[in-house]
This record gives sequence, C-alpha cells and structure tokens, in this order.
Amino acid sequence: MRDLGRRVEAPGQLWKLGVVLLSLLTAACSTSPDAHPFDTTLSNELATLGFDSQSILVPFELSDEMIQWAQEAVPQAVPKDQKVDRLLEALVSLEGLNLEYKADYTGTAREVFEQRKANCLSFTHLFVAMARALQMEAYFLMVDEVQTFAREGDLVIRAGHITAAAGPSHEPKILEFSELPGADYRRVSRISDRRAVALFYSNRGAEKLRAEEIGEAIWWLERAAAIDPLVADTWVNLGVARRWQGEMELSEASYRRALEIDVDTVAAYHNLAALYRHQGEEDAVRQLLALADRRGNRNPFTYLELGDLSLRKGDLQSAERFYRRALNLDSDIAPIHAALGQVALSNGNTRGARRWLKHARRLDPEDRRTLRLDHQLNARQAER
Repeated sequence: MRDLGRRVEAPGQLWKLGVVLLSLLTAACSTSPDAHPFDTTLSNELATLGFDSQSILVPFELSDEMIQWAQEAVPQAVPKDQKVDRLLEALVSLEGLNLEYKADYTGTAREVFEQRKANCLSFTHLFVAMARALQMEAYFLMVDEVQTFAREGDLVIRAGHITAAAGPSHEPKILEFSELPGADYRRVSRISDRRAVALFYSNRGAEKLRAEEIGEAIWWLERAAAIDPLVADTWVNLGVARRWQGEMELSEASYRRALEIDVDTVAAYHNLAALYRHQGEEDAVRQLLALADRRGNRNPFTYLELGDLSLRKGDLQSAERFYRRALNLDSDIAPIHAALGQVALSNGNTRGARRWLKHARRLDPEDRRTLRLDHQLNARQAER
C-alpha cells in the first residue's frame, strides 16, 4: 500500500528525537466500537467496573501548572491549523520541555513533565491531555501493525503500539514519537480513554516483568485486565507473570483468554506451548505451534481446534467460549454446532445437546462429529 498522506516534520530539534506528524487521509483511520474523541464518561465507566475514581491512576491528568504551561506555549492567537505543530515543538524542542525518548519509561503525563523523559505511550498521554486543555480535538490511536516483543527464557512478553491524533476527523494528524521515525501506518484504530488507561497499567506491568518484580507485575496487570478485559497483550503478560509465580492453571487460563480475544496473538500460542512442554504434553505443543502457523486468516476452524484442546484439558468453559467464537465467524459449519452439543452433554444438559445436534444435522447429517454426538446421546438415553 502506498503512503496515505504527506509526512510533515515539525520544526526545531525534533529530528534527534524522531518525532514527526503524519498527515493522513480519513481512510487511514478505522473506528473501533468503543471509540470517541472526548471520553467524558471515564469516571462513570470506572465506577461501573467497581473502581473508586481516586483509586485509579489516570495517566493523562494535568496539574494547574501544566495547563498554564501549555497555554503559554501555544497562545490562543495561534491559528487553529498550526496549534498541533506548535504544541509538538514546545514539548520536544531545546527551548521547550526538551523531552528525551526512553523506551522503558512509562510515566504519567505529570511524571513526564517533571522528569523530561517519555516512551511512546507516556508521550501520547501528555500530548493528548495538553491538546485537549488547548481545546483541540485529540484522541488515542492503536497502531495495529506495530508490535514489540521481549523474550524472557522460553516466554514472550508482548506490547502493542499506541500514539495520538489531533485535528479534524476528516484530516487527522497522527503523532509518532520513537527512536525509529518514518512509520507508514496503514491500520490505526481509535481507542477510548478507558482503554488508554488500561494500556498504561499493562505497560507498567510489562516493565515490572522485565525487572523480575513479579508481585508488582501481577498487581498492575490484574488491574489492567479489570479496567479493560479485551486487551490480548495484557492477558499474555499476565500469563507470563502467573507462570513465574508458579500459578500454572491461572497462567494457562490467561493465555487462553488472550486467544479468545484475538486468535492471532502469536505470543499466546508460543507461551502456552512452552507451558505444555514444561508439563510434558508434547502432543498439545505440536498442535498449538501448528495453529500458530495458520494465524491471520480468521479461520473459524482455528477456534474450533482451540476449543477441542480446551475440552481435552477438561476446561469446559474455555471450550464453549472458543466454539462460540467459531460460531460467530461462520454459523453454517456443522462441526461447530456439534462441538457445542458436546459441551452441553458434558455439562449434563441433554436437551441443549439435542438442540445443537438438530442444527448440525440440518447442515451436514454425515459430518463425523455430528454422528459421534448422535451416538453419545443415544448411548446416554439407553443408560436410563
């Protein structure tokens, strides 16, 4: 795919920090279901999840001093179409905050302002917060095709890439702050403030993992998962932390949860395979690695096989969730209906199993899994 827009390098000393603005067309930005540019309901959402707003560290909160600094750096008289560039220059130029890029520093906006250092996530928090304080439309973006991995022994720690956009939605300017500028972002999705908070907690947890502070890592990652349970990377890293803590069943459940969220989460396959290898289950290892090689096709049979693996491990709840994900991808596949019938039968729900069998027969009466379910149900009936 060709570059979708004109790359504009901000003035000043920005080259040494790798900070650029990418002026992209609307086609470069897809909107996720939970997306909105100004998440004014964050406190209510956290309260609904059972969090006291005072107990959650919101990384993009500003102090009065920081708001005043932003207003002085970008006066109201600056033309609207120049405010984004002016704010960016003020944040990173020698005459401004002179921020330094530190890949392993996930600070809050206040910490970044005080310490004058940031990674992509913490810089994004500061930029979005200050842009909003200046009455600009600013929001968080997840860059889908950029990921980072760290290997610790036989386990993989994974992190996605977050950045910010500012300006009108029909022609947003996308910010990039890293050691390697010049990214050609093809797939970005707007994320909510709540997810941005969760990603902050998740990144902090990953930092604690790399520092081998396992208890602290679990604390941050469990809260990240509670704030937003639909971030696969969080569950991958939580699985790593739980395995290092010796909590093998919880570790396995975390990896499976990551795969339920996103079947393309490669690190979850490899970490789960490493766990099974440690337990001497080589057949499961081979199956998982084979599934990992088929990633990227959104194939319902991948979820079907993951469900089968869960079923063999005796985890009926995970099996049912995987089978239902397969069903959502394609409801016209007989084996998926038969698999859900198998779960129902294993749970003692004979009536439910027969309903699933009816659907499976309608789609393919000769399917082997359907015939096996039919046989099991007949055998159960004969035992009565």
